[in-house]
Formats: sequence, C-alpha cells, structure tokens
Amino acid sequence: MKRIRFRHKQNRPKLNLDIYPVNEKIRAPQVRVIDENDEMIGILDTRKAIEMAKERDFDLVAVSPKANPPVTKFINYGNFKYQQEKAAKKQKSKEKKTEVKDIRLSPRIGQHDLDVRMKRAGKFLEKGDKLTIEVVLKGRERKYPELAKDVINNFIKRISDEIMPIKIEQEPKRQGNKFMAIIFPDKVAAQKQIEAAKNAEETLD
Repeated sequence: MKRIRFRHKQNRPKLNLDIYPVNEKIRAPQVRVIDENDEMIGILDTRKAIEMAKERDFDLVAVSPKANPPVTKFINYGNFKYQQEKAAKKQKSKEKKTEVKDIRLSPRIGQHDLDVRMKRAGKFLEKGDKLTIEVVLKGRERKYPELAKDVINNFIKRISDEIMPIKIEQEPKRQGNKFMAIIFPDKVAAQKQIEAAKNAEETLD
C-alpha cells in the first residue's frame, strides 16, 4: 500500500524591509544623499535631506544603512518596496526545493529488486533530493538487527561506487522494527569528478 505523507503548511517568511530605513526611521544624524537622477548631492543633516526629498515628492531611503555615513537616495518608497519584493520572489522561484524520497529494502531482497531500487535511488539523487533508506524487520528477522544495517550500508556503498558521491546525514539507526539512514548528494565531490573526467579526456586528445 502506498504511504501518504502529510506535511504541515509552513508560513512563508516575509521580506524584511526594515533593513532599509525610510525618512524618520533613519537614526544617523547625517547621511550621504543621492537624488532621484542618481546625482550625488553630498553629505547633509538627515532632517534637511528628508525635507529635500519630500519637497520633490520622494522618500529618503537608506539604501546602504551600514555605511558611514549611511547612503540614502530619493526614492518612491512604494515603488521601491514593490521592486524589492518582486526581486525576492524571483530569487525564491529559482531556488530548488529539496525533497526527501524513500527507498525501502528488506533483508531478503533479490538482486533484480535491488537493481531496480538502485536505479530509482540514482534518479532521486541526480535531482538533488535527499534519500531515506529503510529496512523493515519482520518476525524472526528482528533477532538479527545487524543484517538490516548491513543491507543499508551495502546499498549506500554501491550508490557511492556506481552512481555518485554522497554524504550521510544519518547513519543506519533503529526505530522500532526498522532501520533507517538518510543520505544526500555530495555536490562538491561530484563536480570534482566531472572536472577530473574532462581533464582526463583533454589529456587523451
């Protein structure tokens, strides 16, 4: 029977725009000011800079608040906020979400079934997913826990030898009547392997 996993919905973190103080939220007594045309005005008292920005129908936004003095700019804050949120969403959409996939083995698994699971594991890892490897012990098998650990360790070794370098997040660990390990791709080692293979090909040419 196919297992169904229920995942709790996580609240998405909101963009923190407090790192860009605006108008009276700017605490520094003086600021370096850039106008709406990207022209440098110079260093002004913060109060004077705010008044100047408002006279031109802009906000004074600290675009580099940690500088000394902070660098500010005449900006429409509503527009600025929209652009920052848009950029953050675009960046987030590019980030691949890591999924956790399951591979279930057994102490008596046959070679054909083992090969099938090996191919499936390879596809998951090549996509960058984490992999949970489980061995469930039934009946008399529970008396031989070392057998389950050996099955998992041999499977992991074969993945590392035949498919790609991996890292172990969790060594085979007993949880009730099953053993479980968690692995994920070692991207750095994999990239080194690719580069080494390319160098070897260039040498042969």
